[in-house]
Amino acid sequence: MIYELRIYECLPNRLPALLKRFGDHTLKLWDKHGIRQAGFFTTAVGESSNRLTYFVAWESLAERETKWKAFVTDPEWHKVRDDSERDGPILANISSQFLSPTAFSSVQ
Repeated sequence: MIYELRIYECLPNRLPALLKRFGDHTLKLWDKHGIRQAGFFTTAVGESSNRLTYFVAWESLAERETKWKAFVTDPEWHKVRDDSERDGPILANISSQFLSPTAFSSVQ
């Protein structure tokens, strides 16, 4: 198992729109494509209150490549994204890392 850590930096005052998009639409699309989330977090104390941090669980990089490609090319996702950005862009930056659990990690 590998975990993808994704950090979304939102433009000022746009985090609520991103949270709504995930809660109302994105996670349903992930279910459709077999994408497994492993936790979502907002920053309570730290350098940015405009940040969404989350983990996605993958069996392998090959699984990630196949399922993520299907998701990002899904016309329904394009409609959801475009509709959510009618009032302007939401994201300033996206970063991603792939993490492997250590032998002593509580998650494997």
